[in-house]
Parts: sequence; structure tokens; C-alpha cells
Amino acid sequence: MSETRPLGVPPMGAVTVEMIFRALRQGWRDMWRAPGYALVFSGVYVGIGWFMIWITWITGHTYWLTFAAVGFPLIGPFAAVGFYEVSHRLDQGRDLVPSEIFGVIAQQRKRQLPSICAVIVVMFLFWFFLAHMIFALFLGFSTMTNVSTSYEIYTTPEGLSMLTVGTGVGAAFALLLYMITVVSLPLLLDREVDFVTAMITSFQTVTGSPGPMLLWAVIVAGLTFLAMLPAFLGLFLVLPLLGHATWHLYREIVTAGETAPGLDGLNA
Repeated sequence: MSETRPLGVPPMGAVTVEMIFRALRQGWRDMWRAPGYALVFSGVYVGIGWFMIWITWITGHTYWLTFAAVGFPLIGPFAAVGFYEVSHRLDQGRDLVPSEIFGVIAQQRKRQLPSICAVIVVMFLFWFFLAHMIFALFLGFSTMTNVSTSYEIYTTPEGLSMLTVGTGVGAAFALLLYMITVVSLPLLLDREVDFVTAMITSFQTVTGSPGPMLLWAVIVAGLTFLAMLPAFLGLFLVLPLLGHATWHLYREIVTAGETAPGLDGLNA
């Protein structure tokens, strides 16, 4: 039986640094209280990463990595929902019944999550398009060379300019993606709300507390990058930690909004 969820956006309070570190501690606790789910949901990411690298290696075609990059936004939110649901049930003192948890994940395909996945994929595709334009703009007239092996091209003035502009544009896309998803994904699991309202709420929450939310973005990006270095193995630890912590940070923000008298809130 599907669970009835509250309607509309809850009041969203201001985010503090203390909330972030408290959420991380709670996420660490949940990860060790439900290690089996941490292994399964993280294994989705790691397994697909290994598979795409293997295909790239045996075929020599790097476009497989492009397919992986596009595919991850499609499966990522559904895996994240698994972490959120586990933490949600632990908060309520409910049993972690596998059929119910995976049932909640399956139910998301009929709710608003596929729509936000589509938005993420469109943003990724647009970024790939811009990346090719930036490459052509700065290196399009360079002598033909294999950019995968001739790294000296990146030390030329044109190459350095391309890296600078490309990094800046990529960072802007990553920041925008973070701003519209960091709160919207747990919100879509917790409440019955349309994906546009969820993204607006997430964006407003970040702009309402830019310092702490930027800190959270740095923590997420830094830990994820480090976790990918040892053949993605670190993701088995980092993804459950961040997944559970994201749910608790969302709940901290909602609690702050509900307990602040007269707070207009940051929701749309």
C-alpha cells in the first residue's frame, strides 16, 4: 500500500553550519545502522562506473563515458531516494522492510522524480553542447592532434584559455544543478508537490542561506571527488554518508521553518 504524503511545500527555515555537521553525524549513524542498503544503493553507481570504464577500455571509444555521464542523472535520484527512505524510516522507528523500501523507489516513477531527472539530463546535454563549442572556439583552428594523448596542447595560450573558460562555465552549470536539486529531491520524496515548485524551493533555500549551502556544496563535491580516485571504491562510503546526511539536512531545514514563529519561509 502506498504511503500518503503531506501536500505542498513545508516552511523552510534558514540553514546554519551547525545543521550541516549535525546532518553529517546523523548520516554517518544511519549508514552504519543500515549497511546493507548502503552497499546496494552505492553499488549501482560503482557498478555502472566500472562497466563503462571497462567498455571504454576494450573498445577504445570514449563516447561510452558520455553515455555514462548522461545515464547517471537518470538513475542517481532514484538511488538517492533509497537513502532518503531508509533515513526517513529510521527517524520514525519503523522496520526497514526491503520490499517496502524498494517499493517506494519504484513508486517514484509515477510521481515527479522522472520530470526532474529529465531536467537534469537536458542540462547535461546542453553542457556537452557548450563544451564542444568552447573547444571549437579556442582550439578549432589548431593543428590536428589527438587531444587524448597530446597534452601539450593544453599548455598553449589557446589551450589555457579553453580550460579557464570551460572550467568557469562548467562550474556555473554544476552550481545551478546543485541549487535546484539539493532540497528538491528529498522534498519530492517527503511531500506531494510538483517538480517545478520543488526546484524553486531548493533554489530559494540556497540563496536564502548562501554561506552554509555553499559549504555543503564544497563538502559534497570534495568528498565525491576524493571517493572516485581509488577506482570509485570510496563511493561505497561517501555516497551513503552524503545520501543520508542530505535527508537529515532537509529535515533540519523544515524543522527550523516550523519552529520559527512568524517566519515567512523561503518556500515558493
